[in-house]
Amino acid sequence: METVDLFARVTPDQKTRIVRALKARGHTVGFLGDGINDAPAIRAADVGLSVDGATDVAREAADMILLAPDLNVLADGVAEGRRTYVNIIKYIRMGTSSNFGNMLTMALASLVLPFLPLTAVQVLLNNLLYDLSQIGIPFDHADEADLARPHGWDMPALVRFTAIMGPLSSLFDIATFGLLLWLFQVDVATFRAAWFIESMATQVLVVFVIRTARPAWLSRPHMALTTTALAGLGVAVVLPFLPWAGLLGFAAPSAPVIGAIALLVAAYLASAELLKRYALR
Repeated sequence: METVDLFARVTPDQKTRIVRALKARGHTVGFLGDGINDAPAIRAADVGLSVDGATDVAREAADMILLAPDLNVLADGVAEGRRTYVNIIKYIRMGTSSNFGNMLTMALASLVLPFLPLTAVQVLLNNLLYDLSQIGIPFDHADEADLARPHGWDMPALVRFTAIMGPLSSLFDIATFGLLLWLFQVDVATFRAAWFIESMATQVLVVFVIRTARPAWLSRPHMALTTTALAGLGVAVVLPFLPWAGLLGFAAPSAPVIGAIALLVAAYLASAELLKRYALR
């Protein structure tokens, strides 16, 4: 099956055997037909397709019926499906790795800190701004390499990605804790504001790194993703400096603290760029 490009004058049973042979080799198979003799193969395929003018039997057996008389619709649909899958995986990778990293950080911090790194309200605010910043992901582009081949659900790969990128995030969170407590010796409200900014910056900006297996600067994100991500980060950075930030338990960090956080975020993004080749392998 994998060495033959064309079969001619095949019987209905042989069509079904071809579909099943491809599936047995691990392929995801679509079959397009419009006649009664195509119905068994349409039913056997992963995605059975028929057309609007097909026989009733073929249309009943199909998963999808093409209304437009143009086979290019199939190619466009496959490409859109792969792009959608890639964008879903982007969000899942970000969500699992960042949540695992935050959970690990909070667990470690509870062992040594005499206070909560973030209050419950601040954690919820972090999650809200983070989710809003990522609503541009569905519009994002996909690399040509991602569109060139089909993809299947790969849980081991997702676990490997989370196991690598999650602890990396925690490592820089802990570095932030040490910087704030031992170098700058800030109070609790300033500590929370500074870590809130660092946590949001690392979570939001890393999407531009992990959205592609290529070097981040070689793959241009969609404007919608860039806009929502930077807007969400902008709100998070400005929030502790607003007059009513005290109601949320924040105090404005000093310029040296913000500068140190910016350096840590830059180091984190550089580290993520280096490690992603192993995480995405």
